[in-house]
Amino acid sequence: MKAIMVMFDSLNRRMLPPYGGDWTHAPNFARLAERSVTYDNCYAGSMPCMPARREIHTGRHNFLHRSWGPLEPFDDSMPELLKQNGVYTHLVSDHPHYWEDGGATYHGRYNTWEFFRGQEGDPWKGQVADPEMPEDLKKVRFGGIYRQDWVNRPHMATEDRHPQTLTFDAGLEFVHTNRDADNWFVQIETFDPHEPFFSHQRFKDLYPHDYDGPHFDWPDYKRVVETDDQVGHARYEYAALLSMCDHSLGRVLDTMDELGLWDDTLLLVCTDHGLLLGEKGWWGKSVQPWYNELVHLPLFAWDPRTGATGERRQDLVQTIDLAPTLLEFFDVPRPGDMQGAPLSDSSVREAGLFGMHGGHVNVTDGRHVYMRAPVSPDNAPLHEHTLMPTHMRGRFTPQELADLELAEPFGFTKGVRTLRMSGRTLFNPYQHGTLLYDLESDPEQRTPLADDAVELRMARLMVDLMRANEAPPGQYERLGLPAVGPVTEKHLLVRAQREQAEVAAQPLPRADDYPEGRFSLRTPIRALISDPVAVEVLRRHLPGVVDSELLQILGPTPLIDVAAMAGGLFPAPRLRMVAEELAAL
Repeated sequence: MKAIMVMFDSLNRRMLPPYGGDWTHAPNFARLAERSVTYDNCYAGSMPCMPARREIHTGRHNFLHRSWGPLEPFDDSMPELLKQNGVYTHLVSDHPHYWEDGGATYHGRYNTWEFFRGQEGDPWKGQVADPEMPEDLKKVRFGGIYRQDWVNRPHMATEDRHPQTLTFDAGLEFVHTNRDADNWFVQIETFDPHEPFFSHQRFKDLYPHDYDGPHFDWPDYKRVVETDDQVGHARYEYAALLSMCDHSLGRVLDTMDELGLWDDTLLLVCTDHGLLLGEKGWWGKSVQPWYNELVHLPLFAWDPRTGATGERRQDLVQTIDLAPTLLEFFDVPRPGDMQGAPLSDSSVREAGLFGMHGGHVNVTDGRHVYMRAPVSPDNAPLHEHTLMPTHMRGRFTPQELADLELAEPFGFTKGVRTLRMSGRTLFNPYQHGTLLYDLESDPEQRTPLADDAVELRMARLMVDLMRANEAPPGQYERLGLPAVGPVTEKHLLVRAQREQAEVAAQPLPRADDYPEGRFSLRTPIRALISDPVAVEVLRRHLPGVVDSELLQILGPTPLIDVAAMAGGLFPAPRLRMVAEELAAL
């Protein structure tokens, strides 16, 4: 038996033809749906990128205990378990986070692996001189990866040199080389269609449109403040990259046809999460509540043992089910720490848990989605539990480790005590409040419910799942939920936090909606805080913001973009007053 998993990053379910996407060019996803089982109720779990991949290895959620980080010494790894049981495992990927501090223990779990450089500002090509890049992008955003991205782009200027193409080339080379062998698993994983939406002209030509604005294929994670033309253009740029992904998927399907692999080869096609492309007034992920555009995922599975084709299944499944599915397919026993179930098990769960460390904790039963915010503005207590103290692109600092202590073992740490230290988040979910949605009557999640009976039922499901996942005590305190005992009406939060949720949900006006003068919301922060009069306007209306470390880092960024990134910290009425006073100077 053989298995292929094709994994994309930030693949939007609603833009695929099998899920109702009627304007994108993705014929191979439609072809895949005809040949496989399409899951209509697949949800993410731990997010974003590396927490999701840790779930794919371990078959259990990790976001309640740990932020973005490596596999831990006590983690069970699906590819490693396969390897230990005689199944050859191979990884091909252009996903750069595997090779950073916060992901450095994943690829070593496979027998062999290949990596292709160049995605998302990957520190690949060394160039001291500044690259030629659009003027609007010459900002200190995300630590200079915008600059590095423009150093890299000339080195993948043709489709055959694009890291996605090279990744699929290598994956299909493995399949061809081992076509007559048995007991192997290959993971073909591309970073696309993750931003930046860098694709080649033949895919852009699928989406002709008039656009004469600034270069825009990499939205920041923030509120939408761009023009409608810019928003539409970015969606087309994403769609072009999606069509490139569809082409690569078609190459896999062609190979399975050519080599007759449908008879004995499991095929899984999945993603880690989606991406907001202007929906609900947001770009990106991680800085807003985890709406369905981000967590309701596409999933396709072909199992040669059943031969089911063209089916749609309503079972509530999650990322944690992928590892058990692969282990079961190869008849490898599942460790007791795995909480997922094989996709072959129908109706495996009543509800699913999902979220990001320090963010909302969320639960869905397939109809309702309940997003639980912190009970207080300090979003505390929040702790990291780890034996691998690294972040995405760096190590924990001595200051972060200063309050380190040893925690008692969890059931899944195999008797090992972890380091416990204070956690941190870049964005506080408290401002968004606790939210409850009925997907049957409100599939777009436009109008939050205030229904005590439904909230109580969903809060009880949430606590049941948190306890099953051995959530640390601090998580219950942070969320205002009981670590032991029943959940009752006194624990409900939707009504108590409704006002702040309504304020946070108000969209920011676009930059064009504000008055202009010598200074405006388009003026870079650095220019505003260096002018003695303009800085006093900021201090008057945005107290405490002017002297923050964040503003010093984002000095070249316009104030409107900072406001968009900071969400509810810059309410629209207050921004209006700032804009009017700045314009009058």
